[in-house]
Formats: sequence, C-alpha cells, structure tokens
Amino acid sequence: MSLKRIDLLICCGSGCVSAGALKIKERFDEVLAENNIEKEVNIIETGCMGPCDYGPVMVIYPEGIFYQKVTPEDVEEIVNEHFLKGRAVTRLMLQDKDKTIRMQKDVPFYHKQVKVALENCGYIDPDSLDEYIATGGYEALGKVLLEMSPQETIDIIKESGLRGRGGGGFPSHIKLQMVHDNKDEKVKYIICNGDEGDPGAFMDRSLLEGDPHRILEGMMIAAYCMGASEGFFYIRAEYPLAITRIKQAIEQAKELGLMGENVFGTDFCFDAEVRTGAGAFVCGEEMALISSIEGERGNPTPKPPYPAVQGLWGKPTVVNNVETLGNIPSIINRGAEWFAAMGTEKSKGTKVFALTGDIRNTGLVEVPMGITLRELIYDVGGGIIDDKPFKAVQLGGPSGGCLTVEHLDTPVDYENLKAHGAMMGSGGIIVMNEEKCMVNVAKFFIDFCVEESCGKCSPCRIGLKQMLEILERITSGQGKEGDIDELLRLGESISKLSLCGLGQTAPNPVLSTIRYFRDEYETHIKEQKCNTKVCLDLMHYEIDKDKCIGCSICASKCPTNCISGSREDKYTIHQIDCIKCGNCFDVCPTKAIEKIPGIHPEALKR
Repeated sequence: MSLKRIDLLICCGSGCVSAGALKIKERFDEVLAENNIEKEVNIIETGCMGPCDYGPVMVIYPEGIFYQKVTPEDVEEIVNEHFLKGRAVTRLMLQDKDKTIRMQKDVPFYHKQVKVALENCGYIDPDSLDEYIATGGYEALGKVLLEMSPQETIDIIKESGLRGRGGGGFPSHIKLQMVHDNKDEKVKYIICNGDEGDPGAFMDRSLLEGDPHRILEGMMIAAYCMGASEGFFYIRAEYPLAITRIKQAIEQAKELGLMGENVFGTDFCFDAEVRTGAGAFVCGEEMALISSIEGERGNPTPKPPYPAVQGLWGKPTVVNNVETLGNIPSIINRGAEWFAAMGTEKSKGTKVFALTGDIRNTGLVEVPMGITLRELIYDVGGGIIDDKPFKAVQLGGPSGGCLTVEHLDTPVDYENLKAHGAMMGSGGIIVMNEEKCMVNVAKFFIDFCVEESCGKCSPCRIGLKQMLEILERITSGQGKEGDIDELLRLGESISKLSLCGLGQTAPNPVLSTIRYFRDEYETHIKEQKCNTKVCLDLMHYEIDKDKCIGCSICASKCPTNCISGSREDKYTIHQIDCIKCGNCFDVCPTKAIEKIPGIHPEALKR
C-alpha cells in the first residue's frame, strides 16, 4: 500500500485505454515532475472501474473524488487545483439530475451493485502481486491447503450454491466432485475458459485484465479440490492484455512460491500455462476448447463422455468460466452462508454483466442474482439514451433471447430468464430502443451463428443457413406466407438435433422475437414494410417540398445523381436509381428528407 500523500487511480481497462487513459497517465507524469511533487503522488493503473460511458475515469484518494471524461488537457488543472491547492475540480465531476457527484461511492451507477468477482477491479494495480496480497489475496488458498481437506472445500462450494457463470448455470461442485471421486486416474486437468466470443461481452476480459491473481487463486483452489496438478488458461488472441497479465501473474506466483512444488509447504503441487485461441466462437464450447488445446481443430464432440470423465488428452477435466473461478476465493474466505444469502433460491450470489446498447451507462456491472431487468436497465444503466421508449433487451449473447417491456420486472436468474425464452449466458446484455427492427436483430444474430458454426453437424450447418435465407428474404421484401411457421419448425428442429450447446441455442433470437414481435414479421411479409425504417429494402427516402429550400446540397452529395430539381421547383428523389445510401438524409440542413416505411411504387419498376 502507498505511503504517499495522494493515491491517483486511473482506470486502464480496455475501454478507458481506447479513450486515452494512457495518454492521461503520461501527462500526469510530466506535470507532476514539472511541479516537483512526483514523489507525493502514487499513480496506479487499475483494471476496469465499470462505468465505460464516463471514461476515461479516475479516483483520487484519500478523499475518493471521482472524475469522469478526463482528457490530457485537464491534467494541469487537476494538479494545480486539487493536488496543490486542495480544491477539487467540479467541472470534471459527474452531473446527475442537476446534482454534482463528488465521491465515487455516491455515483448512482454503483448503488445497486455488489462486488464479489469484481471486488478488486478498479481498486488495485493488476500488475502488483503485493497489492493483491494486501487485499487478502491467496489467504483462501492457504486456508484450504493448511486447514481443509479437498472434500471439505467441495462441500463449501456446494453449500454456497455457486453455479457456472459461463452460460448453462451447471452447479460448480458437481464437476469437482466427479473428478475428485475418480481415484483411478492420477492425471487430472483444470481449464479456465477465457474464450469470450459473444458480441458486446467483455466480462471475462475485464476480470483477467483487472484481477489476474484472483482467477489464478480460484483455479488453484479448484485444482486442489479435484486432485489436479496442471491447469490451462484458454484465452482468445483478441485479448492481448489479458494474456499478458495472466502470464505475469503465473510467473509472480512461482517466484513467491505460491505456485509450483509443495505450495505453502504442503503436498500440493501445481503449474499452469496459457493457450491462445484463434477467435473461433465455437471454441467457447468446452469440448471444442479441449480439442483446440490438444492441437486439433476446435470441433465439439458428442456427450457423454463428459470432460469430467474423459476430457483433455482423455483425462478427467474440469472446465470453468473466468467469473466462476473468480468467485471461489471470496466463498472460501467469507463462507458459504455469506454467498448463499445473496441472490434467489436457486441462483445464488452475484452475476457480472456487460451493459451495452441504447443505454446511458454502458459498462461492467456486478449485481445480486434476482435483480429485476428494470433495476438493471434504469437504476444501474441509467435508462435509455434521450429517454426514448425501451423496446427489447437481448440477454445471453447470440444464442440468447429477446425480452420486452412486459418483462422489465422479471428477476434476472437462470430459471426466470429461461422460462421467458431468454438465457443468462455469460452475461452480455444489449438494450434496444423503439428504433430497432426485431426481424433485423434476429437476422444479425443468426448471421453471426452461421459464420461461426463449426459445420460438424447438419442441423446447425444446414438449418441455420436456411433460417438466414428466410430472414434475408423477409427483410428484402421477398417474404411469403408460411415463412414464420417454417422458421419456427427449423428453430425447434435445430434446438433438438444439434450436436453441441451452441447449435442447440442458436435459434433462440429468432424464436424469441417471433414469440414477442410476431407482428413485425407479419408487417414485413404482408405489407412489405419495416416500420422502424431499418431494413433498407423496405423503406425509401422522400423530400418534403414544404421544408425543402432548394439548396441543392442533397443533389451534390448523391452518388447516383438520382436527385434533381431547382430552387423554384424544389428537389425530387427518383426512386428507380436511388441506392438508399442515406447521404441526402444526413446532409439536408432543414431535415426535409424523410425515411418512409415501405417500397416506393416507382422503385418496383426496377
């Protein structure tokens, strides 16, 4: 811990880094040196603090002052006013409902959050083993190795109610127990699945970047339970910082004797290494992931046998998600009852989510299981941008489902989401306003799944392609009677017959949008309209001559020269040649150009 006068915590999660956090840190180094106070200020590059929409963000201790949307140009003022004169810079504080928020603890974004897996993210330097130890790091590992048997450790995890956070919600203790009970096999493996591939998801990445030692400690405790002496981190190549941090954590733990031979002077020996994934979405599925580590193509295989019986190189293997392992040290330190007291009857503890989409407060959050969608979207997320009406929320990634305004008071847990046609997934949440076309949303996710299908089984390889072709017809004005029923038939067949969990859940976006937004499908097919004006083939641009001032800007920007007119006669769009690029709509100074649902009769002559 720092003994300097000021601790300056700068969020250096990937979101804030992309917004310029490292340049801010460099500027602080320069300005502090210019004022000869560099020895009084301890600058800490932390992991993700959560509120990405406010980034770059920083917190200054001992007061706990929270600054948001900081730029390098603000640094000199912060140093001169805050550090030298003791006057916080009000203009960089969060303004919420005409109220200035000074302290991080008072930011509404955090009020309903409970940090367990994210306990250290945004508070410690992830590169520092000393800081992790200072916050209680590796105490849980020492406790289980010196005071508890493997079975007692499994029992605590069982009593806590911890379920896998990777999507399916399988009780974590069952896999550990199965491998623990296999006394015939001496070689056993544990794998941390960091192959996070869902669009809009960044939970695992943030945990690996922000608190790598926590994940490593959780893996070692799980390995002790089941009798494994070797572990693998499987992390997608698109996460270079996460890979670097985990590799560094492994080396630091080895140097201090926290990993390797006879850890804490016991018989427990453990080593771990990192394997990099090449970005295949299917490798998030545990059997495909295992094949990839073995050097084979990442294809799923039929179950049984399950990995706990026959996994990596044919040996008993437990595959855990990053967040699952991140919960284990806290459960050991604070007890099963503490963890089980949070959440619902069947979904215990907390869940980390990545909030994205048409929401004010995008970012990384951790909330108790059972929180309602309304609380998550409006209290934590701050509601919809520009106060537009909420339309839908996509939960569970590309294999998840869409829920509506009718479900805002639904508790977010495994059972409730599944009952309504959605799923927890790994924790990606995409919030949508009224301007989104749900048929187009379904097409986007099916297109993603088609591209990422491994192609091993026919239901997924052929069936998803057929669903995509139907959706493309519907969104281009070529839909026909019976398409909706055919989508339902295909979706149900793919769900029942696909080889792995990814294929089995891939139709969910289509099935859930038909369930709750069937009228949009019917409008696309029967009226050849997209009322949200998202599907280009089912809308057109027209010029309101009452608003047109004849400036000719639209005509000058049209790439096909399909706009003609004069200052006196005003301008007209000739629909036959219009490619609907939207240039005219974007540049019109009087907003005279409008998007109109439906195919223009003139365009039908093409």
